[in-house]
Amino acid sequence: MASAAKSNGFYREGNEWYCNSSLPSDIIVVVDGVSFHLHKFPLLSRCGRMANIVEETQRTNEKTIVVNLEEFPCQSDTFLAIVKFCYGGRVELTPRNVVMMYCAADYLEMTDDYGEDNLLSKSERFFHKHVLQNWKDCILALQSCEPVISRAEKLHIVGRCLNALSVMVCTDTTLFGWPMMMYGSLQSPGGSILWNGINTGARILSIESDWWFEDISYLNVELFERLIQSMEARGIRPENLSGAIMYYCKKYLPGLGRWQGGKSGISRSVTSFSLTPAAVDQRVLLESVVKLLPEKQGKSFCRFLLGLLRVALILGVNHTCQDSLERRIGMHLELATLDCLLIPSYSDSDTLYNTDCVERMINHFVSSEPKVTSISPSSLDLESSPSSERLKRVARLVDNYIAEVASDVNLKPGQIHTLAEALPESSRSLHDGLYRAMDIYFKAHPWLSEKEMELLCNIIDFQKLSIDACAHASQNGRLPLRVILQVLFFEQMQLRKALAGYLNVLDTESAPAGSMTTPNEITGQPVQRDGWVKVVRENQVLKVDMERMRTRVEELEQEFTKIKDDMIHMKKVTKSHSYLSSPRFVSRRLGCKLLPRSSDAEPDVLERTARTPRVSVEQAQSFSRHSGHRKSFSLF
Repeated sequence: MASAAKSNGFYREGNEWYCNSSLPSDIIVVVDGVSFHLHKFPLLSRCGRMANIVEETQRTNEKTIVVNLEEFPCQSDTFLAIVKFCYGGRVELTPRNVVMMYCAADYLEMTDDYGEDNLLSKSERFFHKHVLQNWKDCILALQSCEPVISRAEKLHIVGRCLNALSVMVCTDTTLFGWPMMMYGSLQSPGGSILWNGINTGARILSIESDWWFEDISYLNVELFERLIQSMEARGIRPENLSGAIMYYCKKYLPGLGRWQGGKSGISRSVTSFSLTPAAVDQRVLLESVVKLLPEKQGKSFCRFLLGLLRVALILGVNHTCQDSLERRIGMHLELATLDCLLIPSYSDSDTLYNTDCVERMINHFVSSEPKVTSISPSSLDLESSPSSERLKRVARLVDNYIAEVASDVNLKPGQIHTLAEALPESSRSLHDGLYRAMDIYFKAHPWLSEKEMELLCNIIDFQKLSIDACAHASQNGRLPLRVILQVLFFEQMQLRKALAGYLNVLDTESAPAGSMTTPNEITGQPVQRDGWVKVVRENQVLKVDMERMRTRVEELEQEFTKIKDDMIHMKKVTKSHSYLSSPRFVSRRLGCKLLPRSSDAEPDVLERTARTPRVSVEQAQSFSRHSGHRKSFSLF
């Protein structure tokens, strides 16, 4: 038995392991489908569980006991290492295997009651002195906890690793000689940082705040989530927290880096060479990450959220996750860009873009602005308040979005109408962007009815169009005639107001020199000649502009009068159409006359017959001219 205990050689045949000993085995232990032909004494001297099992099975008279360890937390290779330890062999603990050995020793009850310096106490001592004091070893040990997570939780291995990592991240690394010094730039000579008690002759020049992003990205979603929560509880800065989350998502969500934009950070990991990427369920990752995101503002963060929303729509996450993303984006919609807002429709919808999602984000933005509905559009505070600036930026963004999606032939007028009216009226000081979007929509949808076009045009306040937009709308053949007349009317009003303002300025500047008293004349100081020259030049420019505006006003008035006369003439022609088509009118135009019903018309038959040729020719010519007039009207 002593020789068996001293022997630590083992060999394998198929799925069975044998001890290289002259003594026959008296116990067979099955772990993970692999059989170990062993001896009772070495196992009983170290393992409390094996002692209890053997004691219960001694009642049977079987020579060889078969023990099936179905609940053994680790694999067969870990059990082989434990068997070698029981047979007197040496076990080399590393950050990779210490958690497995720790959990297996706890399962087999390898306490000091069954031998001095047993495996359980040895694993605990190594874990506390080496793993928890080193960033790299702590990451490796935490990643190895995944297969035995339940027993690792029982032994508080996971919690202690998370706590140690949080302390290392939240503490100033320049105060310690941790391995994080490898992430900074070293300057030599000069410095007194000690590494295992040895002066390295170098010091850390700078430390990047994202040195730990790559290392923790190798953890699975559950451990990553718990680590982020632990860091947040220790008061880590929100920007570092969001940076780690963004880095993790970019690594495991394909395409997110392209939508987020920007260059990815340089990897500063020293452990990544020995780590394997985690197996991540993208849907679970997205639903977990949304709950971890801090309340942060910024264009890059808003772009990141929009990228997450795209991925969420592709993966089909739950409604709570999608609504949370839309709400967070909507609260800071003024920071979004048009290219990120153009979210394709991934469902069975006929439209190219998901306008419903954008509409919900706009509604979240409006609901986050409690003062929007209470402020009057004419209020002076509206022009200078930060809230008004946010509204104006979102209004420009929405107008550009409508203009971009308007070319989709499957987009319904109701969707355009809902998007345009989602913002309050006070958000747009000018409606040029809205008019441009409607013009693009009308061009891409020529089959719209007059009623549908007028309904969309009612959204536009033509009094808020610029002069250039009014000039374009007055000549836009895609607009309904009623809308064009309305544009001409408002354009004429604006031009007259502008013209009146210029005239007042000119009247003031052309007043007699004696009636004008400058401050320089009052104080007796001479007036600068160059200043008067500048005023004269400005007056000349104003006169030229006024002449152009007068000409434009006259042209608009003539065009308006012409359209009005044509409409009146159209009504008259329509009323007289029934009389022109009567048989009596046609016979008169052709020089014919219906037969009289009385006999008193016979005396002047010869006289009318004598004048018939000349009258017929004149009437025919007259009818020809009238026919030509009707033809030209129909072309108009």
